[in-house]
Amino acid sequence: MGRRIWAVIQKEFIQTLRDRRTLAIQLALPLIQLFLYGYAIRMNVDHVPTVVADQSLDAASRDYVEAMTTSGYFDVVAYVPGQAEAVRAVDEGRAQAAVVIPPRFAARVERGQAQVLLVVDGSDLFTSQSAYNAANSIAQAHATELLMARMARSGQALRQGSGQAAGMRSLLPLDARIRILYNPNLDDLWFLVPGMLAMLLQVQSITLTAAAVVREREVGTIEQILVTPIRPGELMLGKVVPNIVIALVNLLTILGLGVFGFGVPFQGNFWLFLWLAFLYVFSGLGLGLLISTVSQNQKQAQQLIGMFTLVGIVLGGFVFPRYAMPPAIRVVGWLFPLTYFIPISRGIITKGVGIEFMWEQVGALFVYVVVIMVFAARAFKEGLD
Repeated sequence: MGRRIWAVIQKEFIQTLRDRRTLAIQLALPLIQLFLYGYAIRMNVDHVPTVVADQSLDAASRDYVEAMTTSGYFDVVAYVPGQAEAVRAVDEGRAQAAVVIPPRFAARVERGQAQVLLVVDGSDLFTSQSAYNAANSIAQAHATELLMARMARSGQALRQGSGQAAGMRSLLPLDARIRILYNPNLDDLWFLVPGMLAMLLQVQSITLTAAAVVREREVGTIEQILVTPIRPGELMLGKVVPNIVIALVNLLTILGLGVFGFGVPFQGNFWLFLWLAFLYVFSGLGLGLLISTVSQNQKQAQQLIGMFTLVGIVLGGFVFPRYAMPPAIRVVGWLFPLTYFIPISRGIITKGVGIEFMWEQVGALFVYVVVIMVFAARAFKEGLD
């Protein structure tokens, strides 16, 4: 019995070592996962891109902005004239937070009536939670410093006792008002459903296309098809069209379940979303064709799809914000269509904005689709030859 088992073990080792491509994928996948978890995933979000509308431009307002940037939680990426421009920057995705400081801020601080408005992008769960908590802590700490400085100047001494903390809070000269846009209650589903739509469309379009081509090659029926008068381009189109229909049907099913079943509001233009989703599906079909040309069997195709999906979900911003990732990691994320469509999906479904706010993502997605389909068509034709 031992010899028979040993013979089977030898056979499996030989087959594994012969299939070097599959072996390389199996060995590389854990390393890629460790790399992603080590460098790309950030549970504590900091350096949130922030625009500032400083309508006071005095020493007190500059000190407050400096306190926010010194904390490390907020990075000022631009200054805008007023609240409307600040909200527009968040709508366009140029910033995830905006600080609005009213006129005569220093005088209001002296009177103990100063208020600061912080606008946060609620379509990004980690950003909204981190920005909300950080803004409260920074405002309270800064207001306490102002109060201590005022009391030191007036020569007052702090009383010791149990009521000291409550008394100080009531005397704080600064109040931060935080406004969560698009998702005021920070509902997880409002954040997850638009990203899930993008993820499932990519996974399904890639999987269906790659599996259909590899299966034909593995069972040998593709040779029978090639002896018919059909051309490579016609064969590719015939393989792609059914998958487009299936992907779009699933899109409508998931979207309907999210909106009517789970109560996720659809804020934007449905037909714009459907047209851009149709464009996005072609990116997955092109990637599926590319994977099918480098895969010798369905096992290899499944492993490549799994690896591509894992990396795309992490680097595309499905859960973890891309701005918190190192620059080199963000560049790698540009190779995945999920990176371009997630802002589009959240922009239309959650924010309710139009194409004028997302033209950069839409243009990048269009270029990506053209490039990937050209490469996929050439690779598919060469693979058939």
